[in-house]
This record gives sequence, C-alpha cells and structure tokens, in this order.
Amino acid sequence: MAQNRRPKSVIDSLGEEIVRIVTPVSICMFMVVVLVSILNTGSSSSASSFNSIATIAYNETTSDSFWEKFKGALFNSLIFVAAITLATFVLVLLFYLRCTHFLKLYMGFSSFLVLGFMGGEIALFFIGDFNIPIDSITFFVILFNFASVGVLAVFMSKMAIFVTQGYLVVIGVLVAYWFTLLPEWTTWVLLVALALYDLAAVLLPVGPLKILVELAISRDEDIPALVYEARPVTNHDSGSRNGVVRNRVWRERSSVGNGSDDNLNSGTNSNLSLDSDSVVDSNLTRGTVNSIGSDHNDRILIGAEQGQVLERESELSAPLIDHRTSDQLHRQENSASRENLLLEGIGLGSTGAIKLGLGDFIFYSVLVGRAAMYDFMTVYACYLAIIAGLGVTLMLLAFYQKALPALPVSIALGVLFYFLTRLLLEVFVVQCSLNLVMF
Repeated sequence: MAQNRRPKSVIDSLGEEIVRIVTPVSICMFMVVVLVSILNTGSSSSASSFNSIATIAYNETTSDSFWEKFKGALFNSLIFVAAITLATFVLVLLFYLRCTHFLKLYMGFSSFLVLGFMGGEIALFFIGDFNIPIDSITFFVILFNFASVGVLAVFMSKMAIFVTQGYLVVIGVLVAYWFTLLPEWTTWVLLVALALYDLAAVLLPVGPLKILVELAISRDEDIPALVYEARPVTNHDSGSRNGVVRNRVWRERSSVGNGSDDNLNSGTNSNLSLDSDSVVDSNLTRGTVNSIGSDHNDRILIGAEQGQVLERESELSAPLIDHRTSDQLHRQENSASRENLLLEGIGLGSTGAIKLGLGDFIFYSVLVGRAAMYDFMTVYACYLAIIAGLGVTLMLLAFYQKALPALPVSIALGVLFYFLTRLLLEVFVVQCSLNLVMF
C-alpha cells in the first residue's frame, strides 16, 4: 500500500533538521554573550589589549578618525583573509599528498591549545573576578584533563556523540570570546570580509574549500576538520514491509561499506554540507552480511549500513527516509540509486546528518558578542537575524543538494540588523518609553 511512500517534498523533515543545528548554535552564542557580559565589565577587561594577526597592520585608538579606523580595519581584514586563504591551500596540498595523519595530529594539537590556554586564561579571569579558592596544582590538573579529554573526544577516539558535540561547542565559545576582544571597527569589517571569502572559497571553481571537497569526494576520504555534525533525523512517516527495513547508523562506516563522510570545513573556514557522498551497495546479500563476524550486534550494525535489517532489530539504527523493501526493486534501481537518494531529501548518506563548520559557530557568536557590548536589544535583533539567515541557508541546502557557505546570509542579516537597531530602533524605543507610549 502506502507503507513505502516517499516524502511529499524535500523539506518535509527540514524543521527537525533546523532545530538540531540551531540548538547548538544558539547555545554557543548565548555562552559568548554571558562571557562578554561578565568578563568585559570587571577587572579582566584588561584583556582588551589582545593582539593577533587580525591587528598586525593597525591598532585602533579612540583618537583616530572614522576614515583612519575604516582604512586600518580594511588592511587588517585583508591580511587575515589572506592568511586563512594561504593556510587553506596548504591544507589542500597536504591532503593531496595524503598527509591525513599529520593533519589530524595538527588539529588535535590546535584543539588542545584552545582548550588549555584560551580556556585556562578565561578560567583565571573567573577565579580573579569571583575570588574562587583553588591552588595552582589542582587548577593545572583539572585544566590538563579537560583539554586532553576534549582532544580525545573530537579526534582521537570514539566517545558518546553528545560529548564530542559539547566539546566542539566549547571550542567555538572560547575562540569566539577572544575574537570579541578585537577593536570594534576591525571586528565588523573582518566579519564582512570573512563572509565574502566563505562565498568565494566554497562556490568558485578555484576556491580552496571547493577543491578540498572535490578531492575528498574523488578519494572517498574524510577531511580532518572541526565540524559539528548533528544527529540524523528519523522519519516516522515510513514503515516496513516483510520485516525488512533499510537503515543507517550513527557510527563510522565499516570496511565492507562504500566510502565515508565528507567534512567540508577546515577549522577556521566554514561551510554547510550534506553528508551524502556515498551510497550503500544494494547488491550485498543477507548471507554476506551474516558471514561477517560472530558477534550478533556487530552483524546488526553492518547489516544496517548495507541496507537490510530485521524489523525487530531496527531500534539499534535510524531508518532512512526512503524504504527499498524488495530485492527485485533493489536490482531494478541500482543503476539510479544515487540520483534517487539525492532527490529524497536533506541529509541522506552514511549518517544522514547536516554538518556545520565550527567557523560558522565562531563568527555567529562574535557578532552577537560584539552586539552585547552595546546593549541587549541589539543582541536580540542580531540573534534573530542570524537564525533567520541560517534557516534560509538550510532551505537552499535542501533544494540545491550541494555544499553551501553558511556565513554570507547570516552575517549580512546580522550586520544589517545591528546597525538598523542601533541607529533607528533604539531611538524609536527610547522616545516611546520617554513619552509613556511603551513601557
């Protein structure tokens, strides 16, 4: 009957997809706003003398004119974007030379530095502001364990997915807070410049991220990168037939499967992607599945990734949106399986999850963190603008079925709403309050 029907459109499950990616983004932005509100008003605000490559050409002072601030911020942004571009092309070269193990070690070391040094200094700010009694030995032991577990969770071992996701959000919060310490003009020009860079790097044929993605797809390999991966959505609208369900599971693909996930972001660079780079071989039979290993659960997991699992065992995995319930149908549609999967909706593949680069988390949070330095009305406006932009990007992702940059729409709306709120809405609300029109 209609048990094996397909979704009516590609956006049937988009609402749940948006919630699963908006939630961590909102948590990251909220934590950055909290840090800015607490630390930038106390004695720790002396950290505002933070220097980096983003201030190498010009250091803003209050006595400078508007033109000098804009010109200096533009130079700073160009240097920063050029450095990111160079680093990304180096990443492409190393990945082309198959130095994947080195890249993973480098990413792990970078994560350790962020969690250990940046996190440790922020912890010292809190200890100083709130007079928390703790000795240096205990502090360093806790900090070392915190950073070490973070590196293991993100890169070196397989832990519970919520632990990995939590550490990725923490890394985004720490880096974003330090970016909020940049001068105001440099921050705003840098955000716009990074949005334009993200657009070019992902969509242009010679863009470094586009080259990196195409290279990873051609090799069917992973790219070591800081990428947040949401849990796949289970569509409860589709049923099973004859006790057979086609499934995918939340884990790495076994050696008998085809391919692996494609991470479409490299640390500071960001884009949004579908995890739909590989299609399960539908010609593998149940006899082949059952012959792999002697452990019952292992056979269930392997069978789930290859497309055939008994209904009573299907609670160990997440069912695909589309169900292929007949072996004859498998054989008839095997040649067009990739085309069919791409038409079935968002996030299909080995996990069926949307991936969002950690760079997007960071720069969304930088924008609302900078807004928090002014007032909370601009924070609300910028937050709504960023979430609206992210929703628009996810809608485009569902229709175009290709890697898309996640920064341009959200950053454009966020910057626009910041200045509109600061220059127009705030004046209107204050006048309404003074004249008792609004309370």
